[in-house]
Amino acid sequence: MPKRNIHGHKTLLCIWWDQEGVLYYELLRPNETVTSDRYQQQLCRLSDELMQKRPCIAYNRRKVILLHDNARPHVAKSVKQTLLELEWEVLPHPAYSPDLAPSDYHLFQSMQHAFTDTHFSSYEEVQKWVDEWIASKDIAFYRHGIALLPERWEKVVENERNYFD
Repeated sequence: MPKRNIHGHKTLLCIWWDQEGVLYYELLRPNETVTSDRYQQQLCRLSDELMQKRPCIAYNRRKVILLHDNARPHVAKSVKQTLLELEWEVLPHPAYSPDLAPSDYHLFQSMQHAFTDTHFSSYEEVQKWVDEWIASKDIAFYRHGIALLPERWEKVVENERNYFD
């Protein structure tokens, strides 16, 4: 006899943040996925949000350095072209290395801890929870996550790109 899906529907969170907080995020509907076209659109929306939330970038006083993994939508030719047009630098990211992704080791880990044993009955409930969670974090939370990156990068290099605890 087949078992019902005990995990329910999954909702994908695409989020961009820096040491000052969340810049932009999209919560995809169940069964939606990220394609190169969607990622390209997200980057353009992120650029617009950056201009509003970080005006010093608009005046070229700070360079945008993007860290994303090597997922297919991220390395598509159209996305690379968009990144060139935006004049954003992309940090190299070794394949299969979540140890170097601040969203994995810091942001999502904290989110997962916060919603342990929480069940959502609708997309709107998830959206509300994400909004409230983001609002609950202060600038020190984000700065800490970014500050850990150089140390984690060194550990990955020392461990010859193997995972570590």
